[in-house]
Amino acid sequence: MDYINAFWVGGLICAAVQILLDRTKLMPGRVMVLLVCSGAVLGAFHIYQPLQEFAGAGASVPLTGFGNLLWKGVKEAVDKEGFIGIFLGGFKASAVGISAALIFSYLASLIFDPKMKK
Repeated sequence: MDYINAFWVGGLICAAVQILLDRTKLMPGRVMVLLVCSGAVLGAFHIYQPLQEFAGAGASVPLTGFGNLLWKGVKEAVDKEGFIGIFLGGFKASAVGISAALIFSYLASLIFDPKMKK
């Protein structure tokens, strides 16, 4: 049953993003930032965790999950280290994912022949 919930929640997030892209003048980069910020805000109001428990990967994979991860890292670091945790927490929580993205994109650029579109 969990895979059905993940399908619906992930699909609704994708549908909402597509509607934003089609019906507004928002560019994809701004919509991505909106998703990350939404995940952080939902995490701050304790809404994201129940959604993630309900939907599983449907809620944790999109960019909203990254925003929630940043929020959790900042909150944990502020509780542990005080004010300086605002600056350190997001980096500590997301370092593995960001590092993996950089390493794999570099490897992909070595394997494939990237070209600019004309």
